[in-house]
Amino acid sequence: MAKQKWKPGNMVYPLPAVLVSCADKEGNVNLMTAAWTGTICSDPPMVYVSIRKERHSHHMIQETGEYVINLTTEKLARATDFCGVRSGRDIDKFKETKLTPVKGELKYAPMVEESPVSIECKVTRVMPLGSHDMFMAEVQGVYVDEQYMDSKGGFHLDKASPMVYSHGQYFGLGKHLGGFGYAVRRKSTGKRQGKKRR
Repeated sequence: MAKQKWKPGNMVYPLPAVLVSCADKEGNVNLMTAAWTGTICSDPPMVYVSIRKERHSHHMIQETGEYVINLTTEKLARATDFCGVRSGRDIDKFKETKLTPVKGELKYAPMVEESPVSIECKVTRVMPLGSHDMFMAEVQGVYVDEQYMDSKGGFHLDKASPMVYSHGQYFGLGKHLGGFGYAVRRKSTGKRQGKKRR
């Protein structure tokens, strides 16, 4: 198998395509699409979103220190793409996409009601990196849509048909391959499938 060497670039794909909702202190709300986002710590639970300085949401998040990461689905694909190519300086993205801002416990930033998971975040540090500033934040609360919960209280995000972003394209998720640790679990015959590497 041959591999080509490309110039340095962002190729850690696929990534979640999320809607980041925020507001300024005057109550003006906005949505932006982000793929440069993810987990940075488990305890305390911390996440980040990296935003270009010229984005309309940048000054809002810098002003209030709040944002919400809203996971997206195949049904939200068009709205997600729209919020990534239109500026909140010119239009009301909630109105244009027919999405619903709802308040949780944050003072300013709303959640997206149509999202299956909304993660409320408070900024703890802003790290200038170059083209983007990274807004590191501690998770304040996680809100999940009850329609994806079973009778035992289990949450099934897969039933929401989440989507991902890969090299300029949006995709739905494929088939289930296994749960965490499946490679070392015992088969029904009692034999191990493999040894855990350390």
